[in-house]
Amino acid sequence: MQSIGVVVIGRNEGKRLERCLLSILSEGVIITYVDSGSTDGSVAMASALGVYVVELDLTIPFTAARARNAGFDKLLKLAPNLEYVQFVDGDCQIAQNWLNVAAKYLDEHQEVVVVCGRRRERFPSESIYNRLCDIEWDTPIGETKACGGDSMMRVSALKAVGGFNQALIAGEEPELCLRLRTNKGVIMRINEEMTHHDAQMTNIGQWWKRSLRAGHAYAQVAQMHSHNSERYWVKESRSIWLWGFILPSIAIATSWLTYGFSFLILTSLYTYLFYRIYQYGRATGLTAEDARLYALYCVLSKFPQAQGQIKFHLSRLLKRQPTLVEYKNATS
Repeated sequence: MQSIGVVVIGRNEGKRLERCLLSILSEGVIITYVDSGSTDGSVAMASALGVYVVELDLTIPFTAARARNAGFDKLLKLAPNLEYVQFVDGDCQIAQNWLNVAAKYLDEHQEVVVVCGRRRERFPSESIYNRLCDIEWDTPIGETKACGGDSMMRVSALKAVGGFNQALIAGEEPELCLRLRTNKGVIMRINEEMTHHDAQMTNIGQWWKRSLRAGHAYAQVAQMHSHNSERYWVKESRSIWLWGFILPSIAIATSWLTYGFSFLILTSLYTYLFYRIYQYGRATGLTAEDARLYALYCVLSKFPQAQGQIKFHLSRLLKRQPTLVEYKNATS
């Protein structure tokens, strides 16, 4: 375990952070917690638990990427010979034995630079939004293009590509994985319990902000990598523009000419999209109920995602620094 370090990032995670840190402390690994301006006593609590704490400069815009880089830098100063670093969000608990399993996998597969397992929601039945997160986390096992916020990475590989891109307010993990893959690294998801996540997403406003943030990430990463061979997230961004902005705009603009028939056509198109996503969900093993829920919210998410795309491009044109989009409430 001396070859493993853990970076935890958080902002006003309260009890979620405490559960996260306690789930790691029992493993006997070195931990750094990076705080992005919490006002709920997170820093004092982490310090009391004996965790190394990094407090980010409040005058510089917060991003998860910036926090992860700061934590990684601190780890390497404390333990320069670390081989692996586990990144985890402060609203997650690490599953028992995951660190051992992940490190052993990296030991045995030298081509793999990132390994992740199964992230689950702690309370999927508390709201449909928590349930949607749990469905989102259930991705296929095997080689993949990207990981999420929780994963174990090979230190040498992370250093070789310069860490996370701090300009991104979201989508920093897939963007990093793209650079790692370009550098001949392999990203692998294995069939092991990794983390338990506490989304605590209870209303549509939180879901809307989270979807807006995703749309912003798609636009920003696509803008950065539109000229590489993979054209990463270009297709996804175009889909958001089409379904979330272009088609509704055409329907509204032509409604007076078509006596409202354009809205009927638009409804038919969204029904078709819903059915395609539903069929995909069923093919991947979702129950009919979950597939319907997933398909409905995938269709609806096109609208806040389009707002996120517009937000990114306006910031770029006006040369404004993108700002963090938060959807969670602080816990006591």
